Amino acid sequence: MPDPKSAVSPAEAPGAHSLAEILSQPQCWDSCLTLIAKGGQLEAIGELFASAKEWLFIGCGSSYYIALAAAASWSALTGMRARALPASELLLFPDPWLAGSQKYAPVLISRSGRTSEVLQAAEFLKARKVDSLAVTCADHERLEQLASTTLALLPADEQSTVMTRSFTSMVLALQYLAAFIAGNRAFLQALHQLPDAAENPLRDLDSRVREFVAVRQFSDYVALGQGPFYGLACESTLKLTEMSVSYGQVFHTMEFRHGPKSIVSPETLLVFLLSETGYSEECEVLEEVKSLGATTLVVANRADHRARASADLLVEFGFDLPELARLAPYVFAGQLLGLYTGLKKGFDPDQPRHLSRVVVLDDRQ
Repeated sequence: MPDPKSAVSPAEAPGAHSLAEILSQPQCWDSCLTLIAKGGQLEAIGELFASAKEWLFIGCGSSYYIALAAAASWSALTGMRARALPASELLLFPDPWLAGSQKYAPVLISRSGRTSEVLQAAEFLKARKVDSLAVTCADHERLEQLASTTLALLPADEQSTVMTRSFTSMVLALQYLAAFIAGNRAFLQALHQLPDAAENPLRDLDSRVREFVAVRQFSDYVALGQGPFYGLACESTLKLTEMSVSYGQVFHTMEFRHGPKSIVSPETLLVFLLSETGYSEECEVLEEVKSLGATTLVVANRADHRARASADLLVEFGFDLPELARLAPYVFAGQLLGLYTGLKKGFDPDQPRHLSRVVVLDDRQ
């Protein structure tokens, strides 16, 4: 496979780094999974947290959405209680999150290892003598010093401001750790199969999303997902907001009926992340909003006639892998939608306005 860290010249067109990093994801996953499977690192993490009864996944922004997907995967794969929370919640309102918690294992997620609120959360935990695991794409940063141990995915780091391959790589790494702790060898093997399986669908999707965006104009954007797909829906909306300065909303799929569907029109793009587990019920919502005039982008592993009839753009993977093992590719469409919408509006998705690559707060704040 090509080197996932291959550089793009700064002289390239706007969005060149983001596009290269989006398209590099399958190769990057292969590198990251190969890295963490070696050297006894997973064994050491499992031993450190062997007595944990509950796992807390903590992050900010995209890293919080990683936490949502990771917590849902963790509970399903290990049978242990797992929750996701923004770092700010632990800092400002710790009691509701920690009440009744015994022998919990905190996982601190930060691409840069320098996100201020995550560092403060790490300090909060260290002061209470609680062991923690850092998950990052950087090396020798402050988070690594504060955490008890670190899972570093260096091949997944990016030059762009927004997270793309780092998001999916950290989701996969945490799923891999969960399957390792659960002793689920079949799931580990499925994750190793995912990079090759995702390569061609991603390449095909690039041109399809570019063409879709070129001929359509939207005033509202909504992403919908249930269960482990909800965090991916959140991330899909965030990519659109960051890269294209477009306002987007996210809901649990079944919740969209309860008031939000009033916004539906042909200028509303609804992105449906259809699960296998809730497929029939989620398809009912898809059919309902299509009958109201919505424009729809549907992502599914395998679609039936209902989804095909209700989709203006259908993304169908056809992976022969367990549902949880194929979560990561479900954000491809949202990443590319954000990229090409931003370019159409004249923005540079590599450097979104008002944003920095790392949120570092002034010490006085």
